[in-house]
Amino acid sequence: MQGKGKDVLLLHGYLSNKESFYYQTKFLSQYYKVTVPDMPGFGASFALNQAYSVGNYCDWLEDFINYTKLDRPLVIAHSFGARVAFKYLSTRRGAFEKLVITGGAGLVKPRSPRYMRRVKAYRRVKKLFPKFAEKHFGSYEYRQLSPIMRQSYKLIVNEDLKSCAAKIDISTLLIYGKSDTVTPAYEEGKTFNSLIAGSKLITMDGGHFCFCEHSEVFNKLVYDFFTE
Repeated sequence: MQGKGKDVLLLHGYLSNKESFYYQTKFLSQYYKVTVPDMPGFGASFALNQAYSVGNYCDWLEDFINYTKLDRPLVIAHSFGARVAFKYLSTRRGAFEKLVITGGAGLVKPRSPRYMRRVKAYRRVKKLFPKFAEKHFGSYEYRQLSPIMRQSYKLIVNEDLKSCAAKIDISTLLIYGKSDTVTPAYEEGKTFNSLIAGSKLITMDGGHFCFCEHSEVFNKLVYDFFTE
């Protein structure tokens, strides 16, 4: 925790950690008490001994908030962190005061024919040569994960959170990078903007980590939103 005042909680993305919010922590701690945890399986947090779903991360978050005695924090959530925030708020109304989503994920998109062909090829190869399949199929990031983290990843990315986002009833700001190819504004951004009543969507320069690439612009947008 850094700073004093109203609680601010920052939730990082997948395969990331609290350090991704370096610029936000430094800036916001001038005005707020900022808490930035490493979520289970990432950074300096504990390693998973079982596959975590989004729901498991929500349970962990509730325990963390109770332990640290955060009082209806202002929340910034990036990418995977947004998945957790969406699901958390869907069953815990009023738990946060305001919500900022940046590069928010949570949609299960239609699979392309090319993707489905690759999945079928992976399944065939895995039956005969499992070690080869694990080394040569899937993204680079996926191949670096431990077996438990791979199971967790599958649970997370295959859960569509549109219905959870539609239940959010607090003031929400959506910020997406114009060059974000991971969670494009024209897909995730517009979808969540249409689902979350009264939310505002802003696009800014940068990609999936626009809050790092253009931190001064991002921080001003967040500060103005928190203080309006």
